[in-house]
Amino acid sequence: MTTKAVKTENPFPDEALALGQQLCFAVYSATHAFNRAYKPLLDRFGLTYPQYLVLLALWQRDGMTVKRIGEELGLDSGTLSPLLKRLEAAGYVGRMRDPADERQVIVSLTENGRRLKTEAFKILAEIGRATGCSLEELGELREALHRLTQRLVDSQDEGNAAD
Repeated sequence: MTTKAVKTENPFPDEALALGQQLCFAVYSATHAFNRAYKPLLDRFGLTYPQYLVLLALWQRDGMTVKRIGEELGLDSGTLSPLLKRLEAAGYVGRMRDPADERQVIVSLTENGRRLKTEAFKILAEIGRATGCSLEELGELREALHRLTQRLVDSQDEGNAAD
């Protein structure tokens, strides 16, 4: 018995697989560059980048449940819980059970956490300078990434619906 090789038509040139041609790698590299840029700015306050994201969410809407913070940031409770414990130990947030539903934990800013918001504007300005982008360029990039994220989420939802 002989086996025939099946030829498939490849619509892409070989260069399409080059690492530098991958959008995912460009986003990955930019993420690492952002983390490196934020690190010295956040180290002054004893914060990690994910902790800073939690504070950003709380500065926007204080008194959220752990579940809601997780939804906002795309983090599961297994990742979020230790992060919140460290923020609480640092004196930036407090956690308490919701009296209306004991299963829910509400996270609120402390006075120190609210005061830190002033410093966040300085961090924002320093990161803005580091990017070298105008406010308009930053807005365009942000919106393009939001659209890309939504398309990827939508395509996963469509794929899950087909299962």
